[in-house]
Amino acid sequence: MRVICQRVKEAKVEVDQKVIGQIEKGYLLYIGFTHEDNEETLLKMARKIERLRIFEDDNQRLNLNLSQVQGSILAVSQFTLYGDVTNNHRPSFMAAAKPDVAHKLYEQFIALLKTFSYVETGQFGADMKVFSINDGPVTIEIEY
Repeated sequence: MRVICQRVKEAKVEVDQKVIGQIEKGYLLYIGFTHEDNEETLLKMARKIERLRIFEDDNQRLNLNLSQVQGSILAVSQFTLYGDVTNNHRPSFMAAAKPDVAHKLYEQFIALLKTFSYVETGQFGADMKVFSINDGPVTIEIEY
């Protein structure tokens, strides 16, 4: 499982020119799954995101987590995180989980995220337009 976590001032996702998910301060998560991912992987990733301290305290140190700043999550499925261009210029997605497996994992992961934060989502498998105002910018890649 691979997640790109961006600290944002605001973010939204549109499908067919309609906003389907929108947050203010928080995390924009791009989420990709591979063949080995399972419930244990999801739980580890959710705990990492819950405890991740990438918001600044009064001393401008990255010491605060999402709940401490009353932030939200916009979670977007992103199978292209497993695009491999090692031996070519066109990405291979062989490492990405099949859509039916990834969709199930995505729904389970969203449920875990909702146990500690307000969560908005994109639409799995849709052609999405994602807009964000990055804060910092602070972008962290997490992989299990």
